[in-house]
Amino acid sequence: MKRLESSLGIGAIVATAATLVLGLAVAPPDAVQGQAQRLMYMHVPAAWTAYLAFGVVLLASIAYLVKRDIRWDRRARAAAEIGAGMTALTIALGSIWGRPIWGVWWTWDPRLITTTVLLLIFIGYLGVRGLSLDAHLNARRAAAVGIIGFVNVPIVHFSVVWWRALHQPPTVLRPGGPAAIDPVMLTALMVGLVAFTLGSAWVYLRRVQILSLADAQLVSLADPVVVPQVTVQARRAS
Repeated sequence: MKRLESSLGIGAIVATAATLVLGLAVAPPDAVQGQAQRLMYMHVPAAWTAYLAFGVVLLASIAYLVKRDIRWDRRARAAAEIGAGMTALTIALGSIWGRPIWGVWWTWDPRLITTTVLLLIFIGYLGVRGLSLDAHLNARRAAAVGIIGFVNVPIVHFSVVWWRALHQPPTVLRPGGPAAIDPVMLTALMVGLVAFTLGSAWVYLRRVQILSLADAQLVSLADPVVVPQVTVQARRAS
């Protein structure tokens, strides 16, 4: 596990450095959006990582409900925390990108609305974990929210296809194949996807370990401390 973590960490650092060089210095500015388009190299990878994290939540939640093993719940929780953070980052970067292009920080665009709903769902997912002292009851509630909440992921992704508004359609994962894009831009975007994926995987493994240690500490604190008592007769016998 340590070797895997080290490999993921080193890979994330290298890919992040490559993304910065490609995205800021090598790739040309967009012909229409200019320099603001460079935010794409972080905005899109953040959204992709959120999708991936919520997919892990879905699978781990199903596994918990089937096996009733709290380890799967820890994996789902760690992924949900990453997914919620990446969704918040996606919205923030999109707002910064949209300000010079659309002229506003926020608009009631279907993609923005559905993404915000997705964030709220998984904030709620994390919130239901504090409703009970029973870890398995919290896990069951969270699993239900996580499974139902994942339904919104494809809605977010295809919202720009189903309801055309200000937000541009997907660049890579779109019906009919990827859009025409400068090869250097595409390379910078793909390397950014790798950087975010590796970095999030490293954080995920570390977070699962922290949650495991925290659970083990709670169990040890809950166990009564047995103090051997020596009777007077035993002392005399010795």
